[in-house]
Amino acid sequence: PEGTHLEKPLLEYCFKKDELNDPLISKDHIFSFGWATENEIRIIDLMTLRINDLLTGMFRAIGIKLVDFKLEYGKAWNKDTEKKEIVLADEISPDTCRLWDVKTEKKLDKDRFRKDLGDLIPAYTEVAKRLGILHEQSNVTAVNVTKLSSVKKKSK
Repeated sequence: PEGTHLEKPLLEYCFKKDELNDPLISKDHIFSFGWATENEIRIIDLMTLRINDLLTGMFRAIGIKLVDFKLEYGKAWNKDTEKKEIVLADEISPDTCRLWDVKTEKKLDKDRFRKDLGDLIPAYTEVAKRLGILHEQSNVTAVNVTKLSSVKKKSK
């Protein structure tokens, strides 16, 4: 069931391709197609487990349960070593995590949008306030994104 606590973290790998709905893949796929080496996957796994430990503790301290999250990695050129290295290539936010209030299990993440549970802004604001990164008197307000308008580019 949703939210089941696992004894140890479960790492899953996905092929990032929107047209295919980002399917799950195995390590054998990764190695066979040359997307990453065994050492690079070992680095990714270690980084992911470390991030999991940090986020779990940080959120637990403010009364939020980290249910799960996704990370995207890439390779970037390191000019000092003159080699490509594995880097975290994505944000960590309520858009990429499943966050629930510890006591009420109220969803404080993007599932509010996905499951039509109400506005995201109050939930994201609550997470930011608990983290101490948003002042109580913030001027954050909801924005109507259902009616988008085009922006005219000025020509020079």
